[in-house]
Amino acid sequence: MSAVRDGARQVMAWLHGWTGLLLGWVLFVMCLAGTLSVFKPEIGRWMRPETIATADRATALTAATGWLSKNAPNSFGWYLTLPNDRMNTVEATYDPGTGFVYRALDPVSGAPVPRETLGGEFFYRLHFELQMPFPWGRLLASLAAAILLLGLITGIIAHRRIFKDFFTFRPAKGQRSWLDGHNALGVLALPFHLMISFTGLLTLATLTMPWAISANYGKDMAAMFQAFQPGHVDRPAAGRPGSLAPLAPMLREAERRLGRPVGRVTVEHPGDAAAVVTMFRDDARQIAYAAGAVSFDGITGRVLADYTEARPALQTYGVAYGLHLARFAPLATRWLYFLCGAMLTLAVASGMVLWVVKRRERGPLSRGNRIVERLNAGVLAGVPIGCVAFLLANRLVPLGLPARAETEVSIALWSAGAAVLLGTLLPPRHAWAVLLGTLALECAAAGLPGGAFADGVQAGVSGALLVAAGASGWLAWRQWRRPAPTPRRRTRAQLA
Repeated sequence: MSAVRDGARQVMAWLHGWTGLLLGWVLFVMCLAGTLSVFKPEIGRWMRPETIATADRATALTAATGWLSKNAPNSFGWYLTLPNDRMNTVEATYDPGTGFVYRALDPVSGAPVPRETLGGEFFYRLHFELQMPFPWGRLLASLAAAILLLGLITGIIAHRRIFKDFFTFRPAKGQRSWLDGHNALGVLALPFHLMISFTGLLTLATLTMPWAISANYGKDMAAMFQAFQPGHVDRPAAGRPGSLAPLAPMLREAERRLGRPVGRVTVEHPGDAAAVVTMFRDDARQIAYAAGAVSFDGITGRVLADYTEARPALQTYGVAYGLHLARFAPLATRWLYFLCGAMLTLAVASGMVLWVVKRRERGPLSRGNRIVERLNAGVLAGVPIGCVAFLLANRLVPLGLPARAETEVSIALWSAGAAVLLGTLLPPRHAWAVLLGTLALECAAAGLPGGAFADGVQAGVSGALLVAAGASGWLAWRQWRRPAPTPRRRTRAQLA
């Protein structure tokens, strides 16, 4: 039995290493972007420093729909997220005739804010779309989440002393030090890692496992969505013009029926006589995602449907979805999510580095492993460089530039691409030092201007950037002073 257990552990260790290697860099991007998305509203506020006005939900909704009525009256629909304690703008997605666009609208005037930017939405979308067209980015993200869950399970099985070794750290021991750090990062937040990977898979289940939906609804997706959300009324346009009734009374009635504040509002066929306004319960006040909705006739204000989810299966799914998004979380819980996400990101990064360190200590690296070593430097340091370049571009790109938000994203992607290329061209020891030093300078440059704003969110994000600058600078200095590694062969007993 002991031989069988040891053989199973060896298989699990092999599977853990290879599955992690195949999509490790993709997982690093997803984990880093997901961790930053925990503070998506706060990042958005930091990136819109001129917009400091606040308004209640009714005022903000009236202002936003007033502006949209003049500037996007023929849009297929308006999809709005109302202000809350963490966000002072109205997040709007609409189609002005050239494709769907995202804008943050001023809560008082309803007009787009002066500094056009995706804000934290960039990291949120990067987390599960990877800047790839639909559905390829989501499919790759789902595959990576499955690989992460598999890696966690195989890592638990392969490591006989996983919890005992958690309390062990042996510095300056090469492979042992990296393994100790990798184990500690994985074990300390293991329940979170398992939860976030499993619920991440569930969020994309309708895309990756559509067979149950197809068996029950065929190609009638409208019937499926109606069954999932009975409070949302979907009806075709009448083809006749119509003017929206005031939305503030609808908002008050929806909140009365739902018993909670409204967080999201959709207006379908806004300029048509068959317009429908649907208001969803704010998921910042509950764990479950979108557990209730009320639909109104957009022209008369009459209630068309009123539904609060009570079906056990969908309540369970909503809770799992809500746990992944963490919109319900108070400040302390958000920081816990952030720290656990950072540990998962570092666990993935340390695993990629450990792959190379382990093989270097056994002898000269093969050509393939030398490529992995250089890509590690480029990706693991280059992706954060791209993320901070996005924040830095927000401060440097002129306000009136056409397609300003797209320019910020392009700067982020080109910066990350250049860093990856530089990492593959330089010797790894120099690549790490140069790229980490660049990251430190970027963080300092992005963090310093924010200190001029009195807003607590502005100061908090800027302070986090300055802390990241210090940490990156220290790592760059350590890497620059470290002597070049000398591969040496070790005996089987030393490797045990």
